[in-house]
Amino acid sequence: MAEAPKAMQRRVAIASLIGTTIEFYDFYIYGIAAALVFSKIFFPSLDPVVGTIAAFATFAVGFVSRPLGAVVFGHFGDRIGRKAMLVASLVTMGVATVLIGLLPTYDSIGITAPVLLCLLRFLQGIGLGGEWGGAALVATEFAPKGRRGLFGALPQLGSAPGFLLSNGIFLGLSLFLSDEQFMNWGWRIPFLLSTVLIVFGLYIRLSIAETPVFQRVLDKEAQSSAPIVSVLKTNSVQVVLGGMSTAITYVLFFTTGTFGLSYGVQTLGLERSHMLSLTMVAVVAMATSTLVCGMLGDRYGRPRVITISAFVAIIWSFFFFPMLDTGNSWLIALALSMTLAVMGGIYGPMGAFLPELFKPSLRYTGAALAYSLGGIFGGALAPIIATDLAATYGSHSIGYYLAAMAVLSIICVAILRRRMPKDFGEETDAAEASTASKGSVGSALSTG
Repeated sequence: MAEAPKAMQRRVAIASLIGTTIEFYDFYIYGIAAALVFSKIFFPSLDPVVGTIAAFATFAVGFVSRPLGAVVFGHFGDRIGRKAMLVASLVTMGVATVLIGLLPTYDSIGITAPVLLCLLRFLQGIGLGGEWGGAALVATEFAPKGRRGLFGALPQLGSAPGFLLSNGIFLGLSLFLSDEQFMNWGWRIPFLLSTVLIVFGLYIRLSIAETPVFQRVLDKEAQSSAPIVSVLKTNSVQVVLGGMSTAITYVLFFTTGTFGLSYGVQTLGLERSHMLSLTMVAVVAMATSTLVCGMLGDRYGRPRVITISAFVAIIWSFFFFPMLDTGNSWLIALALSMTLAVMGGIYGPMGAFLPELFKPSLRYTGAALAYSLGGIFGGALAPIIATDLAATYGSHSIGYYLAAMAVLSIICVAILRRRMPKDFGEETDAAEASTASKGSVGSALSTG
């Protein structure tokens, strides 16, 4: 299959990184606000622990709706194209985010406030459920030969600058606003700033072309009228095991970036700005690991890199919270950094690993659905489970939860590596090459 022009490959690489940065920024500011603000302004009548769990429950709603976004955007992404769905998912996420920033609190409209919050969070999840699949496919289907892991890591890498940007804005607000100002109106600013990012993201995404792999699907393959039905009939094992294999990345990230933030402020008594700063340092480690391990997947194979990283996660799980509990800033920074670095070791190769499990005509739906299920298995429940475990058995018990999820990932990847196709969208090329070869042989024989 002829490669796309180098200029377009570079443009796609930039668009994949910037687009997912914006989407993850929108998603993460909600997680930070849930950890720091929402329990007080949307659930003020509840006990502090129960209020925190309720706030994290609204956070989980965004993961529950991700599969719906994967199905809806995947349907059209497998039928009319990847590019159009990237634009639509960005708008969906952006509108929901801005509306959250305009939402009245419980004191203003009572129970309607948390209900509307849940609805908008649900819409955010739909947007991100469609976003990742499109971004991963555009990147990997434009990737040069032998560099699919690197290009697949770029949408994954977007989560790091998205998190840094969201944390940086909250950190700046914490430094320059009083607690009263922050709780009254300051928390809204990160949500409203999404308006600027949406316009920028749309400009970037409208500048790229449709992927050559999908163009070949349109030209030479029969498309399914119902991709979700076809995926569940032919690739249900890949969907479920793919989701379970990536769940550990969500667990590690949100146990660190969402629950860990809440734990440091509310349990350890650290300043909000201090915990945000330490978390931002850790995200740099995650970004480095994501990119490096994505490239290592090209050289040594994605299943191998994911499995080794998951084994490291098992061991590290039992050191994380004991180091946090020391209250020492240096040890906390090391604990957060190592945890997110391990997470990046799994997350980076996943950008290419999940799309590789599905054929081109069903790839958007299949990969997006697997990734979204991973969010439910991991991200939706991680802060809630961690909060409950810490309150019931002590923070050390969370290590067993992290280790168990890492073991699950290893098992699922071991099964999936036996089901991976040997190509990535060159099915038609291979068939044509075979036909051409046979034709050439036949022609030579007849001539002879």
